Amino acid sequence: MKNVGIKGVSVACIAASLAISPLALAQDDDALIEEIMVTATKREQSIYEVPVAVSAFQGDQLAQQGIVDIIDIGKFVPNLNITQFSAGHNSSSNPFIRGIGLQDHLITTDPGVSVYVDGVYLGRQVGQNWSISNIERIEVLRGPQGTLYGRNSIGGAINIITKTPGEDPGAKVALEVGSRDRLNADFYGDAQLSDNVAVSLTGGFKKRGGVGTFLNLPNAGVRVGENEEVYGRVAFRFNVSDDATITIAGDANDGKGGLRPYTTLIDELPGGAVYAAGYRNSDVSRDPYDNNTGQASQALVTNKASGVAVTLDWDVTDTYNTKVIASSRKSEYKSGLDDDSFLDDLLSFPEIGDADQLSVEWQVSGNFDDWDFVSGLYYFTEDGSNNQDPTVFLTFPGTFYLQQDVTSQAVFANFGYNLSDKTRFSAGLRYTEDQKDAETNVGNGLYLDSRDFDELSWEVAANHSFDNGLNIYGTIQNGYQSGQYPARPFCLFGDGDGPGNDNDCFKATDNITATNYEIGIKGQPFDGFQMSAVVFFTQYSDLPYQISTTTGGGFNTTNAIVDQDSTGFEWESTFHVTDSFLFHATLGYIDVSIDSTAGIPLPTAVAPLTPELTASLSPEVHFDMDSGGEFVVRVDWSYRDEMYGEPTSDPGRLTKIDSRDLINFDIAYHTADGMWTTALYGRNATDERYDNARLNTGDYLLRILSNDVSEFGLRFVRNF
Repeated sequence: MKNVGIKGVSVACIAASLAISPLALAQDDDALIEEIMVTATKREQSIYEVPVAVSAFQGDQLAQQGIVDIIDIGKFVPNLNITQFSAGHNSSSNPFIRGIGLQDHLITTDPGVSVYVDGVYLGRQVGQNWSISNIERIEVLRGPQGTLYGRNSIGGAINIITKTPGEDPGAKVALEVGSRDRLNADFYGDAQLSDNVAVSLTGGFKKRGGVGTFLNLPNAGVRVGENEEVYGRVAFRFNVSDDATITIAGDANDGKGGLRPYTTLIDELPGGAVYAAGYRNSDVSRDPYDNNTGQASQALVTNKASGVAVTLDWDVTDTYNTKVIASSRKSEYKSGLDDDSFLDDLLSFPEIGDADQLSVEWQVSGNFDDWDFVSGLYYFTEDGSNNQDPTVFLTFPGTFYLQQDVTSQAVFANFGYNLSDKTRFSAGLRYTEDQKDAETNVGNGLYLDSRDFDELSWEVAANHSFDNGLNIYGTIQNGYQSGQYPARPFCLFGDGDGPGNDNDCFKATDNITATNYEIGIKGQPFDGFQMSAVVFFTQYSDLPYQISTTTGGGFNTTNAIVDQDSTGFEWESTFHVTDSFLFHATLGYIDVSIDSTAGIPLPTAVAPLTPELTASLSPEVHFDMDSGGEFVVRVDWSYRDEMYGEPTSDPGRLTKIDSRDLINFDIAYHTADGMWTTALYGRNATDERYDNARLNTGDYLLRILSNDVSEFGLRFVRNF
C-alpha cells in the first residue's frame, strides 16, 4: 500500500476499529436497527442474505447526509468514486466501482457501471433527472453483475427504486434555501383514487448559482458552474385483479446552466502545438474557477430527458410470478469545451448529443419447496449521436460527427436451492447478443463499421446463516461488456486509404470480460450493531483504457487494451453506541495491477480515477425535547485517496489528482407529530476545492474542477 500520510492511516485505523457504513437504517419499537429488504437479485431478500456486496440508502435519510444527487452517493460507499466530466456538462455522472467505469460520454462509449430506475436501464447519464423526493431506496451493487443485470455492469450496478403509488398515501413539500443562490423546491403526493387506482405525483425546481465568471463574455447570461432545472414525474398503479397490477410512470426534466469549471495548463516546451502557436499559460484565467473563453456558444449548457415505463406484475399462482417492464426514453443535451481556456478560438468543441432507447424485460420467477428461480428475456435498442460543429482544432476547423445504433438481446436464469434452513446455494447464466452499427465523420468523409458480439455470463454463490445473526457468503461472478469503438477517431483524418477500407482505425475492440471471486460476512451479531466485511479479487480481460492525444489532425481518443487484476477489502457498519448516539463508517481498499497492455508502457499503467483508499465516518446524535420533538445532529466526513485522471502515472503526464476530505453537517428539528422538519445544513463545509478529472493530450493538460464548493442553508419539510 502506498504512503497515504498520517491522515490516510488515521482514517484506516479509526474505521477498522469502529466498523463502517451508511447501510440504510429504519427504526422500530423492538430493534435499534431494522433488517433492510433489498431487490438486488431481482427477488426480495434481506440485505444480510444477498450473496453480493451491496450498500443500501433509505430515501427519507438522503437529505440529512447531504445527498442531493447521485454524485453524492459516491462519497459514502467503499471503493465507489463518482466523477463528472462529459463535455463540460454539470448534469452528468460517471460512476467508478472497484476501479471500473468510464469518464467519457460519447455514444460509442459504454459505462462499466449500470444505473437502473425501477428496473429500467439508463443507457446515458448526461441530463437524466434524479430527484430524491420520491426515492424509496438506493442500492449500490459492487462487482460484476453480468447474470441478472447484463452488459455494462462489469464494475457493478446502481438501483434507484421509487416509491410505489398507493403504499403510503399523503404528501410532502420541501423547500431549501442557502448560499450560492441555492433554491430547491419539490413536492411528492400519493393518493388512492379508488379501490383499484392509486397515483403519485412528483415535481420540483432546483437551482444553484455559479462559482466563477466568463471574463470575456459580459453578456453570457450565466456564470461558470450554475445549474437550474425543473422536473416532474407521475405514476399510476392499477389493481387489475387481486393478483395483478399495472404501473404506468412518466417523467421529464429540462435543465440549463453554465459550463462547468475547468482550466488548461499549456505545455510550454518547444514542439507543443499550442505553445508553437504563440500561446502561454498567462493567457488562461488566473483564477481557475473563472474562464477566459471567448466562445459565447459554449458558455450555456442545456439538457432535456423524458421517458415512460409500463410495468405489469402478475402472481400467476401462489408459487409463480411474471413481470414485464417496458420503457421508452429520450435525452438530449448541448454543451462542449473550449479546451484552450482563452479568448482566441484555437481549440473548441461545441457539442450537441442525443440518445433514444427502448427496453423490454420479461421475468418469470417462482418459489416452491426449497427451490426458487428468476428467469427472463431482455431486449434493448439505443440510437444516439454526437455532433461538434464547428470543431476548431488549431488550424483544422470542420465538423466532427459520431453515431451508433445498438441492439442487445439476452436470456437469463438464476436458480437457488435451500440446502437447509441456514444454507443456500444459487447459480445463474445469461447469454447476450449485441450488434453495433457505428459511423463517424472527422472532416474527410463518412466512415462506417458494424460488429456483432455475444457472451455467456455466469455466477455461483453460497451463503450460510449463523445463530449469532451473521451471514457468510462466497460468490464467483462473471460479467461482460461488448467491445467499443473509439470515441474520437481523428486518426482517420487525412487517411489516404479512404472511408470503409479494412485498414482504417475505426474498429471496435473485443469483448470485455470480468470474473470476480468474493467472500463476505455481514449481519447483526447483536442488537444495535450492523456490519459487512468483504474481500474480493477480480480479473478483467481486454479492458479498454481511453488515451487522448492531439495527433492525427484532431483531438484523438483511442482505446488501449489491458488485462487488469483488482484485489481489495470493504467494510461497512452502523453502531448504536447508545440509544441516542449512532456511528456510521465505511472503508474501502483496492490494489490494481496491470498484467499486460497494448498502448501504455507497463511501468506507468494505472487504473484511472481509482483511489486506493476510500473512507467515511458519520456520527449521529439524537436529543429528545420536552415538547416531544427531537433534534438530530449528524456530521458526515468522506475521504478519497489520491488517484490519476488517466491510465498512466508518468510524472510528465501531470494527471495526478490529490486526495480530498469533504465534510457535511445537518442539524434538524423534527416536531413531535412528525409533520414538520427544520434543518440547518452545510455541504463541503470546509470548502475543499478538488479536481474531478485530469486529461493530458501532450500539448496541454485539461483540469476538470469539481463544482462542489461550500454551501450552507436551511431546509424545511412539511408532511401532510
